[in-house]
Amino acid sequence: RHNLKYFDKMRCLRKRSAVSFLGILVVCLLFMNLYIEDGYVLEGDKELIRETATHQLNPERYVHSFKDLSNFSGSINISYRYLAGTPLPRKRYLTIGLSSVKRKKGNYLLETIKSIFEQSSYEELKEIAVVVQLADFDSAWCEGMVQDISQKFAHHIIAGRLIVIHVPEDYYPVLDGLKRNYNDPEDRVKFRSKQNVDYAFLLNFCANLSDYYVMLEDDVRCSKNFLTAVKKVITSREGSYWVTLEFSKLGYIGKLYHSHDLPRLAHFLLMFYQEMPCDWLLIHFRGLLAQKEVIRFKPSLFQHMGYYSSYKGAENKLKDDDFEEESFDIPDNPPANLHTNMNVFENYEASKAYSSIDEYFWGKAPSTGDFYGIVFEKPIKISKIKVVTGTEDRQNDILHHGALEVGEKIVGSKKGRQCTTYLRLGEFKNGNFEITDVEHKVLFDINCMRILVTKSQKEWLIIRSISVWTSQTANQ
Repeated sequence: RHNLKYFDKMRCLRKRSAVSFLGILVVCLLFMNLYIEDGYVLEGDKELIRETATHQLNPERYVHSFKDLSNFSGSINISYRYLAGTPLPRKRYLTIGLSSVKRKKGNYLLETIKSIFEQSSYEELKEIAVVVQLADFDSAWCEGMVQDISQKFAHHIIAGRLIVIHVPEDYYPVLDGLKRNYNDPEDRVKFRSKQNVDYAFLLNFCANLSDYYVMLEDDVRCSKNFLTAVKKVITSREGSYWVTLEFSKLGYIGKLYHSHDLPRLAHFLLMFYQEMPCDWLLIHFRGLLAQKEVIRFKPSLFQHMGYYSSYKGAENKLKDDDFEEESFDIPDNPPANLHTNMNVFENYEASKAYSSIDEYFWGKAPSTGDFYGIVFEKPIKISKIKVVTGTEDRQNDILHHGALEVGEKIVGSKKGRQCTTYLRLGEFKNGNFEITDVEHKVLFDINCMRILVTKSQKEWLIIRSISVWTSQTANQ
């Protein structure tokens, strides 16, 4: 009996020892797991920074985590100094942001502000706010600029459409001893790093002023009625996903964002302020939010006019050759279904011709009777039509023999709709077609439009752009 009690006691001790051991083992494994995971995250962060620093950041890898970072949606806690004007409580349609510093040679800020206001109609002015950030630490220069701006644009300041702000130097991160990526000299690294921070602070300020935001540089000339053109483009993109729309191919000029994306962009610029120039960071930001391709519109709405750079007064003769200042008339291109029976080359599909983006449709050698068709979602009245085929690189890939027709009386299902009758409006000449006053030449409401090949050709066909201007929406 004594021996049995002894063995029972030993079994209990072994069980307790086993439970204790297992408990310790589980705790150790948990700590190891946490350590491994933490190490993995740290290594991931390091790799992200390394990739960004070499301009090789992989957007697909980080897109989901970047979207879900809730702290990126909040504003940065900064006390701004109002040098002139204050924001109105009413939200505008578009905020235009500019950041300016003292230049060694030339100053274009006043001309840029003047161009924004002069190129806008009275109705357009009601829908815009202009925010100028004087981002130089030289207080005397800032005071002088505020005086000039206040004297020249007093009525715009009073109306609440022009605000001048400044962020004290205390809010800036370290700008000395930064990493010298791309073998840039130290002063160049400091200049571009500070510029990233300047833009981050400006974006942060503008986040709640309007529905949309466009960034300009402080040496820019604007196209006439640029806001109306921007609104048309935004309307045409309704229902499609985009992060950045570009209205100039130069630098940080004419880049348009949804205002709700500005806090994340501001945080992003601050995170990587010392890694690379802002225009490179913008490419990564767009990719991280899953817009892979550039969405750029032609003609450009903004032109670089400065001759001397804000960096050391170096010469900067860059010009946007797609810029048009006068009589800018962007097409309406109402919603439509596009189809063709031509043999499409690779991914140059039909949709790429029916937009103002710099893309095109490309089909293999078409035959007589081949067509490119457009079926409008609603019947419309058309005032003007313009079709351009071929490109500068491939000037022979034009429509050598073709006609343009408009149709009525739709039949078929939604996917296979087409018109039963067509009216020919004219022939293509040298690969192009243009007609005005269509509403006076066509008595019916237009449901369809098609480009018809009237003679086979051995050359391939590029339809570079199809532009449709409407006079009104027809009654259904």
